Amino acid sequence: MEKKSLLWKDKKRTLFGLPLSFTSYAFDSERFYLNRGFLTQTSDEVRLYRIMDISMRQTLGQRIFGVGTLHCESGDKTLGHFDIKSIKKPREVMEQLSSLVEKERDRKRVTSREYLHDDAADDDNDDFHGSF
Repeated sequence: MEKKSLLWKDKKRTLFGLPLSFTSYAFDSERFYLNRGFLTQTSDEVRLYRIMDISMRQTLGQRIFGVGTLHCESGDKTLGHFDIKSIKKPREVMEQLSSLVEKERDRKRVTSREYLHDDAADDDNDDFHGSF
């Protein structure tokens, strides 16, 4: 299989926003990659069309050093929901990743089913307000 060229990569940043960790992140046009560990290394990948939602969180300390954390809701069986912790330019990365996810979902013709709470079903017993 031909390896795609990476569109983005970064390391988890620790104290003062420096990339002094053994966790790295990357994505290409089809997959997100997560590599962790020094002595024991773990590598995971998620196909982008399996990512359902992305949100961003920045603590005060992260904002001071220009980093942030992205939380991804995923339908991947092995990785599940995951965080892309303490990366540079998190808003730009979130926009780029969201765009790629949508393109992959369109290309693969994948739709997500959003379950909406049906208030009408809960109101079935509201007609009776009497007492015995």
